[in-house]
Amino acid sequence: MIILGVACGVVYRYLPSYYDPLAPLELSDPPNWITQFKFKRLTPARCQALLEQANQQKLITSQPVADSAGECPLTDVVRVRDFGAVKLSNSFLASCPLALRSALYVGQQAAPLTERMMKSRLIWVEHLGSYACRNIYHRPDARRSEHASAQALDISGFVLADGRHITVLQGWKQEDSAPWLRMLLSTSCTYYGNSLGPDYNAAHANHFHLGMRGYGLCR
Repeated sequence: MIILGVACGVVYRYLPSYYDPLAPLELSDPPNWITQFKFKRLTPARCQALLEQANQQKLITSQPVADSAGECPLTDVVRVRDFGAVKLSNSFLASCPLALRSALYVGQQAAPLTERMMKSRLIWVEHLGSYACRNIYHRPDARRSEHASAQALDISGFVLADGRHITVLQGWKQEDSAPWLRMLLSTSCTYYGNSLGPDYNAAHANHFHLGMRGYGLCR
């Protein structure tokens, strides 16, 4: 808790720990302007502890996988199989930060926003993958992509309980789904270092790129 107060008769009061930048992140913390900072401060040990808690609370189903070598080695990654009641088109490999942030994003934002704005439950997330040993945009002179270390997830579509299948490519331009998709992308910026969508460039016309680099870049 933070104790705030000023002299001249102002009463001191406590603020919740989720507004304290030095207090560790908790799964129950509501998202706010300081959440991104807390994510950046997570130690590997704290991330693993929170991910275990998230599994126990059924916010995510993930399993550790063996480290790998090669041009794009992976260490301390997990295979994500679902986000609790929200299923996936395929499992994917993720670093601990990507897995944890994604679980909280789906549970705290994507699922509730879908019920509120689309009047139906989110039951399925389609994605284009998370791990690929390549440079950014496949350019030989570019630096390694976030995907080369399983630090980014590309989401391409969603399925709702009422049967609607909404892709980023088509839904971004449709009147009934565009506000919801834009809100999904906007709220993801609280959780990821960068959230890139169709308005960023043509390469992202059909998906949301949710990655770790940066500090809340949202376009």
